[in-house]
Amino acid sequence: QVQLVESGGGLVQPGGSLRLSCAASGSIFAINAMGWYRQAPGKQRELVAVISSGGSTNYADSVKGRFAISRDNAKNTVYLQMNSLKPEDAAVYYCNAVIMVDSGKSIRSYRYWGQGTPVTVSS
Repeated sequence: QVQLVESGGGLVQPGGSLRLSCAASGSIFAINAMGWYRQAPGKQRELVAVISSGGSTNYADSVKGRFAISRDNAKNTVYLQMNSLKPEDAAVYYCNAVIMVDSGKSIRSYRYWGQGTPVTVSS
């Protein structure tokens, strides 16, 4: 099937930067939108940023101007560059992608989630 594998999370001081990566693999026919969500303890999961297959982007107001989402279609990978990190950015970050899967008999679209990568912002 399809897997999303994230990397790049960790501990960073306020004002620091991190770059998250998420690589999709498996029976992929095509990837439509890819995005990043986050969930802090006791809070609902929220959209951070999304990028379409054509490169159009959208961001949560709380991260505009600090975070940048990009993708490498040849590598089936989406990135999230996070700059000027704040303590309130701390959360588990999840990759999400809408992927058209070729089962050999048909091509269908599914939404997949990564396993999550934790980001801690603390001095």
